[in-house]
Amino acid sequence: MKVDKKMQDGLWDWMKAITFALLLVIIIRFFVFIPLKVEGDSMSPTLAQGNYLLYETFSDIDRFDIIIFGNEEGQTLIKRVIGLPGDSIAYSEDQLYLNGEPVEESFLGTEKQQGMDVFTSDFDLLTLTGMETVPEGSYFVLGDNRVRSRDSRIFGFVAQADIAGKAAMVYYPLEDFGFIQN
Repeated sequence: MKVDKKMQDGLWDWMKAITFALLLVIIIRFFVFIPLKVEGDSMSPTLAQGNYLLYETFSDIDRFDIIIFGNEEGQTLIKRVIGLPGDSIAYSEDQLYLNGEPVEESFLGTEKQQGMDVFTSDFDLLTLTGMETVPEGSYFVLGDNRVRSRDSRIFGFVAQADIAGKAAMVYYPLEDFGFIQN
């Protein structure tokens, strides 16, 4: 009789452990790290067409983070944060100016110099949006492949409420596996 009770207790412990593990996986999968497939080449070379990435929903958005957000057409877009609330932004002769100061965009790598006369066309926020700075609760985003990106230069600012999360890592294909750096 004691063996049966001991066996039942052991099975019950295993069932509790398996149930807890499954709940943990479900919570992590749907609320912490969410998978997404990259469609398009607007974030090339950082993210390539067909990459699978995980994004997270819990950390603050910083400059140069790659964010996932929804637009008015119901599409999910992936872009890089260039301007934070209160920033003034301008481009002149392929140089980014934030709040009047030149800023290096090291994440663009050699793509910027590959035989193109102009990688990022000149603009400033006032001419583009009618505002001098990025409004509170909004962000200005650009794709890393500036020539082929539909971004804040076209659709304006991204509201904080529309942001689903921040890209954390690429997990497939394996040769692209790694954490996403700013």
